[in-house]
Amino acid sequence: MNIFEYTFFQCALLGSILASVVCGIVGTYIVTRRLVFISGGITHASFGGIGLGLLLGINPIFSAMVFSLVSACGVQYMSDRGDVREDSSIAIVWTLGMSIGVICCFLTPGFMPDLPSYLFGNILTIGSGDLYFLSVLALIVIILFALMSRSLISLSFDPVFARSQKLPVRIIEYVMMMLIAVTIVAVLRIVGVVLAMSLLTIPHVTANLLTSNYRKMAVLSVIFGTLYCMGGLAVSYWLGIPSGATIILVSVVVYVVLKLFLKLIP
Repeated sequence: MNIFEYTFFQCALLGSILASVVCGIVGTYIVTRRLVFISGGITHASFGGIGLGLLLGINPIFSAMVFSLVSACGVQYMSDRGDVREDSSIAIVWTLGMSIGVICCFLTPGFMPDLPSYLFGNILTIGSGDLYFLSVLALIVIILFALMSRSLISLSFDPVFARSQKLPVRIIEYVMMMLIAVTIVAVLRIVGVVLAMSLLTIPHVTANLLTSNYRKMAVLSVIFGTLYCMGGLAVSYWLGIPSGATIILVSVVVYVVLKLFLKLIP
C-alpha cells in the first residue's frame, strides 16, 4: 500500500478517473454512431503530429492535437463533399499521419526516449499539466453532453430524423469530430497511439451488454473505464509489465467474462 504515497501514482489514479469520464461520454457517441474506424484513423494520424513535434522541438502533445484536429475536420469535410468515400478518406488520413510521423522521427537528431510512451502509453508519466488538461476537457465534455444530449441521441441513432427535426446536424458533427480528436490526444499518455481506440470503444461495448439506453450506457462506460484503468494499473504494478497494454488486456478479459456470464443466465 506504500505505492499510494508516491505522487506519480496519485497522478496516475486521478488521470485514469478523468480519462474514463471523457472517454466514457465521447466513446458512447463513437460506438452508437459507428465511428470506431474514424476514431482509429484519427488516432493513428496523431502520430504524424508527434513526429512533427519531436522534429521541430515543440511539445509533441500540442502538435499531435493540431494534427488530429486537422485530420478530423478533413475526414468530415471529405465525407460531406462526397468526392471521396468515407472509408477511403479515413485510410488516406491514417496512412498519411503514420508516414509523416515515421519520417519525422527518422529525421529527428539524437535519441528519443519518450517515443515508446507515445506509441504504447505509460500512465505513470502523467504530470500536473496532463491532469489540468484532462480536468478542463472533462468539464467541457460534461457540459456539452448535458446541453446536447437530446440532439446527440437523435443524431446517433437516426441522422435522417435529426435533419428532419431541423437540428444543426453538420455543426454537431464537426464539434463532435473535434472533441473526438482532442480526447484521443488526451489519452495518449495513458494507452498510447496504438491502443487509444480500445479505451474509446471497449468500455461502451461492455456497457451495451447491460443496457441500450444512451444515457445509462454513458454512465456505465465511465464506471467500466475507471475500473479497467485502475485494474490494469494494479496488475501492471504487481507484474511489472507495461500499464497501457495491461489496461486494454484487463478490459477485454472483463468483457469476455461478462458476456459469457450473461449467456449462462436464463
